[in-house]
Amino acid sequence: MFAKLLSTLLVFLTAAMFVFTTPALAGDAANGAKIFSANCAACHAGGRNVINGAKTLQKDALAKYEMNSVDAITYQIVNGKNAMPAFKGRLNDSQIDDVATYVLSQSENGW
Repeated sequence: MFAKLLSTLLVFLTAAMFVFTTPALAGDAANGAKIFSANCAACHAGGRNVINGAKTLQKDALAKYEMNSVDAITYQIVNGKNAMPAFKGRLNDSQIDDVATYVLSQSENGW
């Protein structure tokens, strides 16, 4: 009886840890893929960067440049930086959230 109770408790705690430690992504990655393809893929196809090869959208590069969160990626999309144009006014907030979610998801999965 004790072993069954302990086993059930362990399953519950494992599930709770997953729920509370897995970050929720803000947008719709499937829609973000379409928007990315139409607006970003010319420079960032496959998570690469044709302008600056060191600043890719790969997981390690996003971490190195502190861009490994939906908020950081959203900020970059909205405001642009260096050769990257700002997409504020070209994409709405929902589209930007979707693209940021897609980029983070793809980086986590290795593009």
